[in-house]
Amino acid sequence: MGEDQHTDHIRLEITYRQILQIALPISFALVVPQFNFLTNSYFLSKLGKGYLGAAGITGVYYLIFAVIGYGLNNGLQSLISRRAGQGRVQDIGKLFAQSIYLSLIIAGIGILFTWVFAPLLFRKTVEPSLAELSIRFLRIRIWGLPFLYFYQMRNALLVGTNQSKFLIWGTLAETLSNIFLDYALIFGKFGFPQLGFNGAAYASIGAEIIGMATVFLIIWIKNMHTRFRLFHDLGFDRTEIKLLLDQSVPLILQYGISIFTWEIFFIMISHHGILALDISQFMRVVISFCGIFAWSYASTANTMVANVIGQGKQHLVMTLIHRIQWLSMGIMFIFFLALQLMPGTFLALVRDDPDFIKLGIPVLRVVATALLLMSFSTVWMNSVTGTGNSKITLGIELITLSLYLIYIYLVLEKWDLSITWGWGSEILYWISMFSMSYTYLKRFNWQKKYL
Repeated sequence: MGEDQHTDHIRLEITYRQILQIALPISFALVVPQFNFLTNSYFLSKLGKGYLGAAGITGVYYLIFAVIGYGLNNGLQSLISRRAGQGRVQDIGKLFAQSIYLSLIIAGIGILFTWVFAPLLFRKTVEPSLAELSIRFLRIRIWGLPFLYFYQMRNALLVGTNQSKFLIWGTLAETLSNIFLDYALIFGKFGFPQLGFNGAAYASIGAEIIGMATVFLIIWIKNMHTRFRLFHDLGFDRTEIKLLLDQSVPLILQYGISIFTWEIFFIMISHHGILALDISQFMRVVISFCGIFAWSYASTANTMVANVIGQGKQHLVMTLIHRIQWLSMGIMFIFFLALQLMPGTFLALVRDDPDFIKLGIPVLRVVATALLLMSFSTVWMNSVTGTGNSKITLGIELITLSLYLIYIYLVLEKWDLSITWGWGSEILYWISMFSMSYTYLKRFNWQKKYL
């Protein structure tokens, strides 16, 4: 009887209430770290010119490895959601254990690459004063990667099993500790050493450890480790590893290549001067903060589509996607209006500099438009992931990024146009992604994909 109740709880309905029950905790879990990111950017901006730009370059680099973990997380989430929809609760723990093994291997590769090859890349492509600063920072920051991956795997477990409400506590613990450690280590407060720019790296690692520990404590207290048999079968299972890799590798490649192209974009922006780089770093903050709501609904689409298909209710998928899409667009329209009507006000919050505001206003208007497109494009793209066809999402991403790279090269390098035109690449990116995702789900046969 108890097992049946557990199974019913993780089989989802396509109501607006069910969508919000999943999406709102994910939104909170994503929005709280962004406050930390904003605080971190504020602290670093006080160190002087160039530090905000350096934070942008190093942040995008670390994000490349972070989204590799996010790809593994999304693949795991789809599989866990499918198992939940099928009622195969006993198989969830086995999938989770194999994801931990994979994340450790990927983290080791990331650390090795950063220490050996990243310095060569930065010294050849980035302005010398920023290159050495960034290299020293990244050789510290990269050691947080294993803890970040463990933290991401718990996201897949909690969202995939309809336990997203527990995301909040681990996220809150990580964020509060990060803000405290940032302030203490950057400026040398509360008896801590004054480490300046590198203090932000140590603070982030400490916060990731605290966040990870908090989450696993919650899993233990709520007895999820027993219910989902998380530590029952820890052996290396080739069949489950292959299944996880089949679903996750296309997503890992998709997200990794996507962020790598964003790193190329920031390097091209750096060729337009420190002011352009600082403005673009602020735009990254805006996209990261406002975009979390789009990504929360996208993650909801992934898990709910997979769950509904697991129940054998493929005929309800398109109705579900449309409902999630309208909710995502509704909240993003509020940000769109605010950024379009008061761009100077938002820019002045970061730097009350006439040149910064003048150059930043048209860029912010372009970014606001891109955010509105992002709100529904991500939902459709992640719905494709939820069907189990991650190779299709990789193909869509590769075509989109090819168009993106051609555009930014022509606009920023060959024609040397302003960064406003450069940021227009975001509009091209989201239109391309939506067009292909929508066409696939409307025109092609995805209903019988077996996982």
